[in-house]
Amino acid sequence: MRFLIRLLPENEPFKIPFNHQHYLQGLIYRRIQRLNPELSLSLHRPKVPKLFTYSLFMAEKRELAGDRSGLLGHGHGFFYFSTAVPEIAEAFIGGLLENPEVELWGERFTVREVKALYEPEKLSGRKFVTLSPVAVTTRKVQFGRPKSYDLSPAEPEFYELIRENLREKYVHLHGERPPEEFEMKVLSAKPKRFEVKPGIFQTAWHLVFRAKGDEGLLRAGYLAGFGEKNSIGFGMVKVDGRKPKVKKKWRGGERNRESKEA
Repeated sequence: MRFLIRLLPENEPFKIPFNHQHYLQGLIYRRIQRLNPELSLSLHRPKVPKLFTYSLFMAEKRELAGDRSGLLGHGHGFFYFSTAVPEIAEAFIGGLLENPEVELWGERFTVREVKALYEPEKLSGRKFVTLSPVAVTTRKVQFGRPKSYDLSPAEPEFYELIRENLREKYVHLHGERPPEEFEMKVLSAKPKRFEVKPGIFQTAWHLVFRAKGDEGLLRAGYLAGFGEKNSIGFGMVKVDGRKPKVKKKWRGGERNRESKEA
C-alpha cells in the first residue's frame, strides 16, 4: 500500500533540513501509536523488519537556504509512504486523518490531502528510481576491530545483501521459503551522506536501476523498501516514467470519491 501525503504549511517559505528522516519517523510512530499502541510496540522490537518505508520530504518548489543548512520550500510540502502490511497503513493514515496538525523540525503543517496510489501489476524488468536513497552496510575489521562499513554499488556484496534483505522480508510476509531469482543492474548512482542520529552517519545511494526476478521478492522491495534501514527513511523507490494513478483520495480529513487521475 502506497500513499502520497500533502501538507499545507503554516508559514511560507518553510525550512527542510537536509537530515530530516528521523522527524518523519517520529511522526509515523506517533500516529501509529495513537490508533494502535500494540502495533507501535511491536514495531519497536529490534532486528525485526518493520516492512514500511517513506520518501524524503519534498516541496512543490524549493531552493537552497541562505545559510546552506537545508532547503526552503514553497507551496505544499509532501512525502510518500509505503508498507507491505495493511495494518500499518491503516494505523498511520488513520492517525494522520484523525489528527491532521503536524509539527516537523519546528515547522507547522496541516494534512491537506492523502492519496492512496495504485500499484503496478508487473515489476520484473522495470526501471526504478529512488525516492529515498538505498542504504547497505556490512562489518569490516579496521585497526583490529569490526566496524560498520557502508557499501557502494561498485562492490558485489552490495547486491548480495540487497537480495538477502529482500528474501528476509519475503519470509516475514509469506511465512515460506523465499525464491532466489533476483538481478539488479544499476544504471546511475549518486552518494548522499546523512546524519541519522547525533554523531552517527550513513552514506546511501540515489539510484536508477533495473531489476528482474521473482515478483514476490520485487514487490517486497517496492512496498517495504530496498536495502536496509527502511523505517528510518531509506530505500523507497518508484517505477521510472510512471505517473502514479490515484486509488482513493482524502482531502481535509474527509474521504472523497474514488479518483481516476493518471
